[in-house]
Amino acid sequence: MSDLPSRDKIRQRQIYKVTLVGSVGNVALLAFKFAAGILGHSAAMIADAVHSLSDFITDIVVLAFVSISAKPQDASHDYGHGKYEAIATLFIGLALLAAAISIMTSGALKLAAWIGGEQLPAPGMLALWAALASIVVKELLYRYTVRRGRELDSQAVVANAWHHRSDALSSIGAAIGIGGAILLGHRWTVLDPVASIVVGAMLVKVTVDLLKGSIGELTDHSLSGEVEQEIENIICAFPDVSEPHNLRTRRIGNRIAIEVHVRMDGNLPLWKAHEHASAIEQKLRERFGEEALVTLHMEPTKQREPSKFA
Repeated sequence: MSDLPSRDKIRQRQIYKVTLVGSVGNVALLAFKFAAGILGHSAAMIADAVHSLSDFITDIVVLAFVSISAKPQDASHDYGHGKYEAIATLFIGLALLAAAISIMTSGALKLAAWIGGEQLPAPGMLALWAALASIVVKELLYRYTVRRGRELDSQAVVANAWHHRSDALSSIGAAIGIGGAILLGHRWTVLDPVASIVVGAMLVKVTVDLLKGSIGELTDHSLSGEVEQEIENIICAFPDVSEPHNLRTRRIGNRIAIEVHVRMDGNLPLWKAHEHASAIEQKLRERFGEEALVTLHMEPTKQREPSKFA
């Protein structure tokens, strides 16, 4: 028998590849932004560099937790380690929320200072070029990472993709402020803090959605009503099977768990009932993935006739 890597190991390697691509981009931008912020005298660019640092940290979180989530079931984890990926998503979401609040707070303080009559400093062209480069690179990283995250069905990778986009959005705010200050004069340096507040508010909305998904998985939130209805429709399409009930669903990492009761003719031979149950389980796995956990409990639709030996 060939010693091929398991499906989970292959998935883990693909997630590593996606995350490492993002890490290389984050490290390069991190160094460039810090240099541009210092040499270009731009506080906005230095703040954007700190945001890129948070991206690099979340890359490390993804690599660490996905390695754990790929482990197979063992004596202490009968359902595997998939929920560690949800924990990684939770950490990334919290880091993203902290970055969003930091951006909004920094913008609000600068806006208050400007309203109070303080003249905000005007940055140099190097800072503007750094912001524009960051927008392009981080948007490309977002598109690549979110596409691969959805293909791999990884919430942690999708969450990390949004961290890339959050950096692109914060760079847009920095570019508007820096560009406005350079092109329109000192009176328009206020564009930087205003843009930061708007971008921060957008990031908070994205973060809330990410956190809801990870918390839902960690608390065994059911799958959507549409998915549960699809499960019932698949079951009811089989002959001699009816009345699916007590349906319970949840997500465990990149797979789902389904528990359901169904009714079959009480006079069916045991082998026939087992054959029906196996066919239903296979159909559900074809639809929701071979790694889906399916538990089927069979109940008779009518009482069996009393045995003459009773």
